Amino acid sequence: MGRKPEGKAENSLKHFGKKVDEMISDLKSLKEKATEQYSDQIEELKRNKETFKEEIDSIKESSKGKWTEIEGRLEKAGHELKEAFKTAFHKEKEGKN
Repeated sequence: MGRKPEGKAENSLKHFGKKVDEMISDLKSLKEKATEQYSDQIEELKRNKETFKEEIDSIKESSKGKWTEIEGRLEKAGHELKEAFKTAFHKEKEGKN
């Protein structure tokens, strides 16, 4: 008594399982390569962020009054820009209806 030959469905499932395992292996390899490839760039971005923060803190400290004025104007400009977008997109939506 021998073993029954595999059916088409069983053979397809085995083949599919092997392909999934290969894809998982490939994804792990890609993740490792990407981590290696971008780690230097990520570290540089972190350093740049710290440098930028230090420069902003320095500007704030050296000109506290001016910084407060600039900050207020930036907030106002941001609010006006937000309102302009709302108005523009609201009109665009009304035109489509």
